[in-house]
Amino acid sequence: MSNPDVVVRAEALVNLTERLTELLAHQAKAFESRRPHEAADTIEESAKLANIYRHESVRLKRDPSVLNGAPPPLRARLLRATEAFDSVLARHGRALEAAKSITEGLVQAIAAEVAAQRGSVGGYGSSGERNAPADAGIAIALNRRA
Repeated sequence: MSNPDVVVRAEALVNLTERLTELLAHQAKAFESRRPHEAADTIEESAKLANIYRHESVRLKRDPSVLNGAPPPLRARLLRATEAFDSVLARHGRALEAAKSITEGLVQAIAAEVAAQRGSVGGYGSSGERNAPADAGIAIALNRRA
């Protein structure tokens, strides 16, 4: 016989896992299609759910018996939801890494172009010293990581 508290907890875990999987799949699709702005509307919710998922995963690892008494079909549903989540999480990670590489490349290209345009020095003055270009007082910093 199944324990009602265990059933409620297992169903909550399934729902949490499925919703988080749905959000991450949406974000991965947005990153893969080079429209990261479409992922922005789900970032806050996915961060909250990921934090809850992390806490629940740690709790379940510490004490797997919390799901003892859950009906086998519900346990199977949780297993399938977790496998789908793991798959989408890997896809999401690859999409984020690709977006990060593209962003870093763009930042570096822009910085190189700015540096090249600033690279021309002024001519020589009447004293024989180099004249600084008009924008010599403006600095540019580039961190190689976005």
